[in-house]
Amino acid sequence: MELQGKIIAALDVKTGTSARGEWKVQEFVLETIDGQFSRKMVFSVFGEERLQRFNIQVGQDVNVSFDIDAREYNGRWFNSIRAFDVRPVMPNVGGPIPPVDQVPFQGATPPPAMNNFQAAPPASAPMEESSEDLPF
Repeated sequence: MELQGKIIAALDVKTGTSARGEWKVQEFVLETIDGQFSRKMVFSVFGEERLQRFNIQVGQDVNVSFDIDAREYNGRWFNSIRAFDVRPVMPNVGGPIPPVDQVPFQGATPPPAMNNFQAAPPASAPMEESSEDLPF
């Protein structure tokens, strides 16, 4: 599901340790305007990598992609709204900013490769193993 709105609050980061290691989660309040009425939703972003990548700021207009799940605890049910993607909304357009790798190139020729990086081979090409290959 997706919602577009303005971040009106960023709650404190919560941390902990599980069997898989340390974890971080932060909750944000999103306000949407639907006609005359505003609605608010609290959503969480789980994981330090996502928190850094999304870089959510109070006052920012964003498009939030999220999953809703419910769980039972001591006979009561609780909803969980977890964001898996948060993108700033482009001014004057009203849509999310696409990732850089999905923006089409508008020039006559593609730009030169930066830092001598080579494009990945097509999926059908066999991979050559080299001791110089980086794991990322």
